[in-house]
Amino acid sequence: MSENSSHSAPIAGKSALIGSRYVGALFAQSQEEGLVDAVVADMLNLRVLWTQCAEWRAIANNPRFTLEFARAAVEQVSKIALLNKLTSNFLLIVAQNHRLGILPSLIDMFMDEVSRHRGEHRADVRSARPLTEAQQQKLASALEGALGGRVRLVTIEDPSIIGGLTVKVGSKVVDASVKTKLDRLEHILKETNAAA
Repeated sequence: MSENSSHSAPIAGKSALIGSRYVGALFAQSQEEGLVDAVVADMLNLRVLWTQCAEWRAIANNPRFTLEFARAAVEQVSKIALLNKLTSNFLLIVAQNHRLGILPSLIDMFMDEVSRHRGEHRADVRSARPLTEAQQQKLASALEGALGGRVRLVTIEDPSIIGGLTVKVGSKVVDASVKTKLDRLEHILKETNAAA
């Protein structure tokens, strides 16, 4: 999968430890309150917002914002993404501790925790346009056959890939995007011209 500025690298070390505490507490509370599916939906909305809004990423990655500014930003994002109170409070705690920059990793960690708890594989699917219900079922069925277990698709619309899709399950990535094919073709053409 080709990365761009809207994505972040996986976290490690102290950040991963702190992230796992945040996510563990959120998952436990969402289970206790019967809100796991609601929080999953919120996380998907936050992921889309992160991908599509450069301003939100810039705010999240600014280590100098004040507590008041963090609260205002989280309130605004909570309204835009229609977050429930539990997710909104989680986001506020993350902001207060100046950890908003690792939000994409926290989202992934939460989704992985949900998948583990449900005994399923999580497949992150990026497509240029939304997949139809039939396309999602066909893809999930093919992945279940290959992986030997239930698969939950997490779909993201990403116009930057132009067409096709990318699928990531754990560390395995299948990139069938038009953008990657064009990048490969461009690379081959450059090599051919350089050799001529």
